[in-house]
Amino acid sequence: MMTKDQKQKLLDEVGDEIAATRGGPLKGPGINPVAGEGNPDAKVMFIGEAPGFNENEQRRPFVGQAGKLLRKTLAVNGWKEDEVYITNIVKYRPPENRDPTPAEIEFFRPFLDRQIEIIDPEIVVTLGRYSMYKFLGEGASISRVHGMPRKIAWNGKSILIFPMFHPAAALRQGAVMEQFEEDFKKLRSLIDKKEGIISADGEEIKAEEKKEKEGEQLELI
Repeated sequence: MMTKDQKQKLLDEVGDEIAATRGGPLKGPGINPVAGEGNPDAKVMFIGEAPGFNENEQRRPFVGQAGKLLRKTLAVNGWKEDEVYITNIVKYRPPENRDPTPAEIEFFRPFLDRQIEIIDPEIVVTLGRYSMYKFLGEGASISRVHGMPRKIAWNGKSILIFPMFHPAAALRQGAVMEQFEEDFKKLRSLIDKKEGIISADGEEIKAEEKKEKEGEQLELI
């Protein structure tokens, strides 16, 4: 098992490699890498879609209005920012904050995969549909699966995914804001109380059935 310092060193190396791409398919004047930040030993990893204007300027993920909402909601639910890890599927800002393209997502996929492997979080929280698609496929509807944790097979291991709306969507619609806040409460409860999860086929697995069905690997903490 790697130490926290060893993980941080590897994450720094990934960050250097991201910077060395100079944006890859997103090359352009004034564009800066936004690799991610947080605790390399984080139990919870938040993955958004792509940096925006403020993120590009500060070289930090989720520092604009949507980021302020995310960080505020973390605090309301008892998390310190240095307890989690925050990043995006795309590591540079798309022009005019447009949606990332499939080619851009694929280009940065190896970097994100390595970040996940290094951190080895207990829960990956996807923020928005593009990060959700990475794990659940494009057939998934975020309006249907948000707030529903799912255990999936990914890169040869079992991983727990918790889909949520992107905080930018919550800022645009009051109803989505309510769901965003409620989903955060579910996430907190999932970690604290080890509630039942939902398998990839949607079948609910009660907490008391975890060990019997999948063994100790389903223990969240």
